[in-house]
Amino acid sequence: MNEKLKRFGKIINCLIAGETLSREETKTLFLEILKGEQTEMHQGAFLSAITAKGPDPKEIAGVWQAIYEFDTVRVSLNIPKPLVDNCGTGMDGFKTFNISTGSAIVAAAGGVFLARHGARAITSHCGTVDLCEAFGIDVECPVEIVKKSIENVGIGLFNGMSPRVHPQALFRILSQMRFGSILNIAASLANPANPLYGVRGVYSKEMVMPIIQTMKEIGFRKAMVFCGQSGNGAGAMDELSPVAESDIAELSQEGEITCYSILPERVGVLYNSKISEISGGNDPQKEALRLLKVFTGQDKKALYETICLNTAPILYVAGEAQNLKAGMKKARDIIDRGHAMDKLMQWVDAQNRNAESGKKRLERLLLQL
Repeated sequence: MNEKLKRFGKIINCLIAGETLSREETKTLFLEILKGEQTEMHQGAFLSAITAKGPDPKEIAGVWQAIYEFDTVRVSLNIPKPLVDNCGTGMDGFKTFNISTGSAIVAAAGGVFLARHGARAITSHCGTVDLCEAFGIDVECPVEIVKKSIENVGIGLFNGMSPRVHPQALFRILSQMRFGSILNIAASLANPANPLYGVRGVYSKEMVMPIIQTMKEIGFRKAMVFCGQSGNGAGAMDELSPVAESDIAELSQEGEITCYSILPERVGVLYNSKISEISGGNDPQKEALRLLKVFTGQDKKALYETICLNTAPILYVAGEAQNLKAGMKKARDIIDRGHAMDKLMQWVDAQNRNAESGKKRLERLLLQL
């Protein structure tokens, strides 16, 4: 055991010095962390060192493989279309509202099948799990209920911090962390349903290419990764930006990666947003009410535009829109016709061990609008 600790410590020193590990090396090392064979000091040091260095795509893939193979309850879905996952990885300088959740619901209402894999807030103000729980979605349910929700209504959320999803160790590690790390990326990719189509928002434009390369490395067939700018010096955001340029990398079904940037007005953003209008709050109940105002037509300003903008890449990657501009237009139509609100109600009903309790929670929120 002492030799194993010494070897692990030497590798941490190598990471601190900027050296890169292979996928297999990283997998082996992270398995030691998952199995509790390294001290908590070593576990934290490893995650900090590899994150500070800047993780290589093969290192991210190695951590993903360790989690997915050793510590993920896997499910197989019976659906007629490609399965998509979308998320923001956190760790960004400007903390937005939980845009990815709102966009996922709109995309599901547009015919996309989404297997989401999120967590409670670690580096953000209100995480995906926190927001969904506020709506009445059962975020602690078994994976079989999530599977049926995806199959029946087109959307479901696997709680990355639940022992029902990651029973060995990941739930323990994430529950103890309050800093961003390679796990924001690798763990989010360890989705029980293993979707092969994906949309990822990342915390810096320097991470756009490594993450799309990681997604290609682990078998994604089509994907888009992006980072938006806040335009006011507040830092980047792990979303497409409604106010400034966004950097994008796209993985085609032919395995080619292309990089480009977009401006919001070029893809159909109409409202002249202020960046403060999409900032995130700390209270999941209040954040849920903000999204409900969008879905019920009471807010058609910055948050509405940003959700539509970030729905567009999901629709595009899933083959439900020809390009981002067409996706933005379709997203507006989905919300304006009330289909996003309908989809949220269906989701609350489907992903629940006690559907009546979930529906009552959502109804209480709607009465506050």
